[in-house]
Amino acid sequence: MTLTQRFLSPALRRGLRLGGAAAVLAALTACAHHEATPYDYTAFKAAKPASVLILPPVNDTPDVGASYAVLSTLTLPLAESGYYVLPVSLVDETLRTNGIDNAVDAQSIDRAKLRDIFGADAGLYVTVKRYGSTYKVVSAEAVVEIEARLVDLRTGTQLWDGRASASTAEENNNNNSGVLALLVKALVEQIANSLNDRSYQVAGIASERLLSDRATNGVLPGPRKPVTERK
Repeated sequence: MTLTQRFLSPALRRGLRLGGAAAVLAALTACAHHEATPYDYTAFKAAKPASVLILPPVNDTPDVGASYAVLSTLTLPLAESGYYVLPVSLVDETLRTNGIDNAVDAQSIDRAKLRDIFGADAGLYVTVKRYGSTYKVVSAEAVVEIEARLVDLRTGTQLWDGRASASTAEENNNNNSGVLALLVKALVEQIANSLNDRSYQVAGIASERLLSDRATNGVLPGPRKPVTERK
């Protein structure tokens, strides 16, 4: 017992102990809030989409190639999740033939019109938030961050939305390296990222984390997904 506590009344000491317990409980509750909150799939389950139209992603990054790089990685996780995905090259060609040559305009098309043209049940609206390589003195990484929402083209109801990212920094463990080694490694990685466009590889990982039915709060399994393969 500390000198201060010695002069406190028993009731006040009990209050302090209870307050400490409450503080611990509050801390544990705060930690629990960091866990992923289960997604509300009520609208998704009611709509039961079978086919998906992927619209060209809006590019919020300085990299002019980010939109098409990410677009090329979106079909696989959706197809593996059990959906028929309209060929993105066909969609892009159709849009351009009709005078739509940028993602912002494509995503602004009325959903009923998209339904009439492509016949898909749902449309996937994607935005690329980060794409490319960064160099930070002792570290270099290729990073991709994307967000998306799935909209029922029959009713206009949003069925799902999510956000995911991936980075080459996840592969690295530099804790035991010296500063000089870190500098050299960062420079080599930056050159490798630039020459090989590792951001494209990372984009595939980000798309998988975002759209796979096996991902946390990802899309639900589609009708083409075998029951035995559902999580």
